[in-house]
Amino acid sequence: MSDLLLPRPFLKWAGGKTQLTDALLERMPVYFRTYHEPFVGSGALFFRLYRECKIKQAILSDINAELIDTYLAIRDHVWEVIQLLSEFPHNESFYYQIREKDPWSMGLVGRAARMIYLNKTGYNGLYRVNRQGKFNVPFGRYKAPKYLDKDNLLAASLALQNVEILCVPFDTVVERAKPGDWVYFDPPYVPVSQTSNFTSYHASGFGLEDQERLRDICIDLSKNKVYIMLSNSDTAIIRSLYAMPFFAIDEVQANRAINCKGTKRGKITELVITNYPVERAVQLGLLDQGLPYLRATQHSLAPAVTPLRFAGQVRS
Repeated sequence: MSDLLLPRPFLKWAGGKTQLTDALLERMPVYFRTYHEPFVGSGALFFRLYRECKIKQAILSDINAELIDTYLAIRDHVWEVIQLLSEFPHNESFYYQIREKDPWSMGLVGRAARMIYLNKTGYNGLYRVNRQGKFNVPFGRYKAPKYLDKDNLLAASLALQNVEILCVPFDTVVERAKPGDWVYFDPPYVPVSQTSNFTSYHASGFGLEDQERLRDICIDLSKNKVYIMLSNSDTAIIRSLYAMPFFAIDEVQANRAINCKGTKRGKITELVITNYPVERAVQLGLLDQGLPYLRATQHSLAPAVTPLRFAGQVRS
């Protein structure tokens, strides 16, 4: 495949998985049908799967409407987005001018171009909104930000053809995923800092109750013989939530790429959780920890069938 047809993420995204795609590919199912990504973000794993010719059908989704509209515009109107971006100057005055503009007063193409421009020229590549839902990241002061990457936008548009793109909550994946499909969850992470708490974390829209609901969704998908992979921070909360014999937990090293504090950047340990065995996976769930939860919530796993093999099996 020509380099011009090898797409990479066209957005920076906090928690993006570009540097982890090798580790994730090592842990992917040998065979799967449709690929689902309910927290698509920058789409790093999707684009890597496409580059490696490991994907045939995909459904990408997120609850962030501006993000999803950007994907839709790149898929369906990429030339119009490119043209508009080519007209955007790189200077601080224009940055704040377009930042203050209401994206919902713009058309689909305008919203997408605005999103890409602010993402590539704003401080540290952050996406952050205030309580009123307004983007509030300051100007980034880059010398020559590449907000118009024509070749990559065209390649991304090609990769997104025939891909279903939805603006829906993550739990709706249960309605779409079929036996033999693969779902990759990359949710907002549980904070690792001891000074962080679930009050501030929940303000970002994804708190402890959401993490518990996500775990329950993983169980429901497992019952339906769907492969699942999930990334999250290496914290006691996540280890406890997935301490069940049919989840395999593996540690991977990641680089913290987007952080407002330079001293907080660097290598950290993250967890990759699957419901199927992988060569390097370490099963940490204990039977006497998993069964009480399953009994209390009346969850159970259907027997695994070939080609789907879960990491463990719960016995009543």
